[in-house]
Amino acid sequence: MHREINIILWIVMSTFTFFTACTSESTDTSGTTEGSEETIVAERWSEEKANLWMESQPWLRGANFNPSTAINQLEFWQAESFDPETIDRELGWAKDIGLNCMRVYLHHVAWEEDKSGFKERIDQYLTMAPNHGISTIFVFFDDCWNPTYAAGKQPDPKPGIHNSGWVQDPGELLYTNDDLLPVLEAYVKDILGTFKADDRIILWDLYNEPGNSGYGIKSIPLVESVFQWARQVDPSQPITIGVWNNELKELNAIQLNQSDIITYHNYSNEVDHQGAIDTLKNYNRPMICTEYMARKYNSLFRNIMPILKAEKIGAINWGLVAGKSNTKYAWSEPIPDGSEPELWFHEIFRNNGEPYDPEEVDLIKSLTMDN
Repeated sequence: MHREINIILWIVMSTFTFFTACTSESTDTSGTTEGSEETIVAERWSEEKANLWMESQPWLRGANFNPSTAINQLEFWQAESFDPETIDRELGWAKDIGLNCMRVYLHHVAWEEDKSGFKERIDQYLTMAPNHGISTIFVFFDDCWNPTYAAGKQPDPKPGIHNSGWVQDPGELLYTNDDLLPVLEAYVKDILGTFKADDRIILWDLYNEPGNSGYGIKSIPLVESVFQWARQVDPSQPITIGVWNNELKELNAIQLNQSDIITYHNYSNEVDHQGAIDTLKNYNRPMICTEYMARKYNSLFRNIMPILKAEKIGAINWGLVAGKSNTKYAWSEPIPDGSEPELWFHEIFRNNGEPYDPEEVDLIKSLTMDN
């Protein structure tokens, strides 16, 4: 989910040497807690374990899911705006076209304000999703879009502006509040610890697009920390942080070397997308594309989804139902009067359940209903 001013679409790498810094397996390490008490840190999954896990899964295909009534992660999860009726209805539309996996963003402020209620709402969501045959990828942190946020009522969408109200986590607060890191650690460990054996969750995506919004290598310490926290909890599900920008070499090295499953974002055409796949195959690990499909950039269901199916790569497009996030509008093309864009950027359905493009939906069904 790129912030347009900083977006560099993933392009095909000419040689595998781009990732030479991260070809080795991570090693078992141990840390210490306050008072020198030893803490066991689990190892990264072996290639064999990762590949056996993927073989046990169906072909994963789905969408990044934010209900149409939520402008951002906080409106999704806060008690006063949590909307199970819309969530259940929209997950049903996903099931109807053969989707079986949703990627869903969390936010530490929703947890900090109401820890038990937040976990109850996660459980409520996780009760609904399997009723539609849907497993879930949860995302903890995110470097995209608005750097500041607050609990409570969220802003209304700005007409015609893509993701006008989406918020980072932790955003600028990480660099202005010296007390935040222990809060983030407690948050991650509480959620992971609560749901570490929950088979309704398919994968933990620890950090969306680290280094975006101009942060660059400033995001490295949190990337390293969240991997460490997750290994200390040792969930039964795999963990990952997806690569998204081939210029962020130091970040990519950490992400690819620490992830159990290789995940990546690609909003380019079928030629460049295939090139990225061919490069990432060198890691001998299962792959999931956790963001694709931007019609303006010729990343389409008809030219990308068949490749991902043939390659046995999970296919998670951006956007399910058009709504308050405004992601049917392109990153760089606001329409201030809020009128319908001539070409939708993301999303599959209108908020009444009608498909934006019935031919697209027919194609998706043809690729999913037999698998």
